Amino acid sequence: MKSLIIGIVLLALAVFSMLPIGLGWWPDVVQFLRGFVPTVVVIIGLVVVFVGCADIKDKAAAKKEKTEQK
Repeated sequence: MKSLIIGIVLLALAVFSMLPIGLGWWPDVVQFLRGFVPTVVVIIGLVVVFVGCADIKDKAAAKKEKTEQK
């Protein structure tokens, strides 16, 4: 219960800090996201490529093993 209340308070503070009547950090948040989002997309893309390559290798190994069993 304590963690739920702390989480709600922190969310409220984060929203308040981005509002123009609050701390007015919205332009800073947008600037951060402009740099952060493309970086995360590149990292996710690299992970997907590596997983795809591993999947292709696994399928080739399974196919080779299946043909050897016959």
